[in-house]
Amino acid sequence: MHVQVCYMTPSVQALIDVELPPGATLAEAIRASGLCARHPEIDLSTQKVGVHGKVRALDERLAAHDRVEICRPLTVDPKLARARRVAKARKGGSVEGRKWANREYR
Repeated sequence: MHVQVCYMTPSVQALIDVELPPGATLAEAIRASGLCARHPEIDLSTQKVGVHGKVRALDERLAAHDRVEICRPLTVDPKLARARRVAKARKGGSVEGRKWANREYR
């Protein structure tokens, strides 16, 4: 069975094709890819893993042509990042910032 294992950071883009026996798990796919050996910062006890963008357990079985993704930890809280973008838009005088700041949306 053919699957892909990917791990992405701002400086690393790794997409490894792996052949596994039917019924293999996410953990087996990650082990077979060798990504943990190449990137010691990967800690599967704390980092989430998923299949096609959906978080899954390491012992979950894979299907042919699945893409296993090793998720890196967030560096900024998404709510905080959005609040910063809105504040920047309002300060810059964008139409979106004005209409929400002044509540004059028509």
